[in-house]
This record gives sequence, C-alpha cells and structure tokens, in this order.
Amino acid sequence: DFEELRRVTSVATRNLNKVIDKNYYPIVEARNSNMRHRPVGLGVQGLADAFMMLRMPFESEDARRLNEDIFETIYFAACEASCEMACSLGAYDTYAGSPASAGKLQFDLWGRTPKSGRWDWAALKQRIAQHGLRNSLLVAPMPTASTAQILGNNESFEPYTQNLYVRRVLSGEFVQVNKHLLRDLIDRGLWTEELRMQLIAHNGSVQNLELPSELKELYKTVWEIKQRTVLDMAADRGAYIDQSQSLNIHMTDATTAKLSSMHFHGWQLGLKTGMYYLRTKAAVDAIKFTVEVEKVRQAAQSNSQETDVKLSSVENVEKRSIEQLKSAEPKYSCVGCSA
Repeated sequence: DFEELRRVTSVATRNLNKVIDKNYYPIVEARNSNMRHRPVGLGVQGLADAFMMLRMPFESEDARRLNEDIFETIYFAACEASCEMACSLGAYDTYAGSPASAGKLQFDLWGRTPKSGRWDWAALKQRIAQHGLRNSLLVAPMPTASTAQILGNNESFEPYTQNLYVRRVLSGEFVQVNKHLLRDLIDRGLWTEELRMQLIAHNGSVQNLELPSELKELYKTVWEIKQRTVLDMAADRGAYIDQSQSLNIHMTDATTAKLSSMHFHGWQLGLKTGMYYLRTKAAVDAIKFTVEVEKVRQAAQSNSQETDVKLSSVENVEKRSIEQLKSAEPKYSCVGCSA
C-alpha cells in the first residue's frame, strides 16, 4: 500500500521536524547546527518481513524492485512534506546554494531516473523551486536492533541473521523463532520436535532440512545470501537516501581479498557507506548442549561440513545443568547496535 506509506512518511517527517525545535541540546553548537540545517533521519525496519509476507525471496527480482519502490515512495513523501512545511515556515537557513535549490534531488546526483512512474516528481520539483525545503536531509536508514525486537520485526533493511536464536536481554533469555517460517511449517504440518532440534543444530538454517524448495529459497539467512546482492540492493535504494544507510556485511570466512572486492564493488556502485559493520561467524560451531544427542547426530551427518558437532563431548556433558552452562556466559549483551 504505497499510498499509506506516503501518508505515514509525511506524518513522521512533520513530527521529526518538530523534534528539532523541542529537543534538548547539550552544547550550543549542536543547537545552532540543527537550527540552520534542520536535518531529519527517516529509516525503516522489517523489510525482510515484508518480503516474506509477500512470498518474495530476498534475492529475487521482485524483492529488488519492491526495495527500490519503497524507498522512492519514502523519499518522495518526505520531500513533499518538507516542501509543504517550507510554504508556511520557510526554507532552512542554508537552503540557498544546495543541490535542491538548483533543482537537483538525490536521484539526480546519482544520475538515475525513478522507474516506477508512481509519483509526479516534475510537479514536486516545481513546488520545491518555488518554496524550497524545510529540511536539508531527510532519509537515513539506521540500525534498529532494539526497537525492531520490541515491535517484533527484523532489523532495518537486513535479511534474517538466523531463523531461530536466543536473544539475551537484562530481564532474561528468550528463544526467537522466525514467525513467518513457523507459520508456514505449522500450516503444512511440518513443525515437529525433531525438526526443531535439527533447526537448532543447523544454527537456524533450513537449507539442509527436508523442506520444500520454495521454503528454502524464501527463508535463506544472511549467511546464505550473496553479499553482492546485498550491495546491489543498497545501491538501488541509495538513489533515494540523501544521508546514508547503515549497511552491514556478513562473511563466514572474511579475507583481505574478499573485503577489498566488496569495498571496490560498493564504491563503483556509488555507495556512501560500503560497510557499517563486518559481521563474521566462527568456523567451528558451539556445542548444542540442549539438543538431543541422536537428533544432533542425524543433523550433523546430513551437513557435516556446516555443523561441526562433537558428539562425544555432548554425551559427556549432557547431564550438566543448563544453569551451570549459562553461568559461563556474559550476563549482558549490547542490543543497541546488535553487537
């Protein structure tokens, strides 16, 4: 519903603009800068959830097209709302000399033309030329680890890291299961205790489980998605992001050569942020103490290279209490930036 997205974005833009005036500033320089330039930062969360609900694999052309359409709509609505505020409140102080004052919006600076044909950019540019913009910057997709967790969405525009994992917060530990996958498995009569154990043993991946191919494609984790695709999709929406985006790269075996290749590809695409965080994964998995030994053995045999389960160690320690095992783990973890 792009019209609803336009409406919500307009409301959010106006509210963020009011925050600039009502906010507390620790130093006068910060206040002066905000009052002169009036930047706001609109972001997203749950993009991967939207793809799953619409049955679009993350790497599909449909998902790539929707990704661009969503951010075109957000940018259009934000510019439209900012222009409407400028009509009554005036343009921001440093508007003169900006690209927008010369009739150039973000996609013009990228040398791109909006593809959807959904919005009247020409008419909006005419209104901006007449009234200006109230805000210098509008869109900045940021990490949303904490708020996404609270609202039950996946973080930001990222793919799912795992389909099953344990989230540690101050109040305790919570098992998180991809709700879309769980619903599909229940509807098909596939959700069993054995499948749950295998899912744990495979670190939340469904690629080596006995499931329909369409589910395997739809529920790929970020470790199973080509990072080049992640960069390409970032560039597709980048033409409608006037600040930048917190783009994370996930690599199982990160090397200097791989990172250099990724950096140069992102640079060639025109990305402002080629890598916000590099997420890596240990080559050897931790032992799953809570998984039944026989079921771990079956899962390990079906995927001996991916899941390194030391069965003899499991048998030796399976009678130890979970409380003793947890005591060796840190009590707190940072959910502010997913670290």
